[in-house]
Amino acid sequence: MAIRIPITQNPVSCLPGIDFDNIPFGKYFTDHMFIADYDGQDWVDARIVPLEHMAIHPANMTFHYGQAIFEGMKATINGEGTPLLFRPELHIERFNASATRMCMPEIPDELFLESIRQLVYLEKAFIPSSEGSALYIRPFMIAMDDHIGVAASKTYRYIVICLPVGPYYPTPIKLLAQTDYVRAVKGGVGEAKTAGNYAASLMPAQTARALGYHQMLWLDAVEHKFIQEVGTMNIFFVMGKSIVTPETDGCILKGITRATIIDILLDKGYHVDERPVTINEIVEAYRSGDLIEVFGSGTAAVVSHVELISFHDV
Repeated sequence: MAIRIPITQNPVSCLPGIDFDNIPFGKYFTDHMFIADYDGQDWVDARIVPLEHMAIHPANMTFHYGQAIFEGMKATINGEGTPLLFRPELHIERFNASATRMCMPEIPDELFLESIRQLVYLEKAFIPSSEGSALYIRPFMIAMDDHIGVAASKTYRYIVICLPVGPYYPTPIKLLAQTDYVRAVKGGVGEAKTAGNYAASLMPAQTARALGYHQMLWLDAVEHKFIQEVGTMNIFFVMGKSIVTPETDGCILKGITRATIIDILLDKGYHVDERPVTINEIVEAYRSGDLIEVFGSGTAAVVSHVELISFHDV
């Protein structure tokens, strides 16, 4: 049985102000958002309300201790006007894995799915129809206790917002691999979609852009040679007759698009090798001519062609 979610309609829609022929990623939002609160025992007061600013106490524990997780999902629309979600069950699983790692309560599967389904259906007029565009869905959870002291919050808020978006990378991308910064270590929070991971990546990414690259290609924190992922996507290398991608060892995100690409490749008869892969192996494959293609995958990035990787003097 579907969960009943009361809806408060936004009296003024922002839809007329959106140019669907020019949709920069992350700029426009839909009219409504979903909210539910965790009172220490249960998820309560699920509702869809107009998108608006929230009043947050300065001692909110998210600000001070970083309990914040999120997912990135997309919805498209078919020829009959029905919104389509992409593998939501895998996003539920990953969201709750992030919640567990960050000492936060899990979202019941049905509540997560209904929050997305009902909000997306309400906002279906915002779903772009052009190729490469979609309605980006951002479910997230934050701590809500007002308390100074290092501990897990007892109360939380789960929110879903939506954005009509165009392609994240409209052109092929350039990556910088180097050893000055690291993203994650085994035993850390590398495979959780927690806000702090992305905060830590901002300065290295800014450094890469200043040098003419789009993103960092992260290497491991111990030996600085094993490839992990890119700041916005998982990474694949086509070498010889194999497609190679770093294994999910706790340091990289278990990408939904990554898993889907592997499923499709295997179904089409390709050999996919999930294993440790070093940057030196990629350099040697490039020099020998065995490196045929490199691409990244992610909900926002979809499938992005990598045209250049820079590592030291190569």
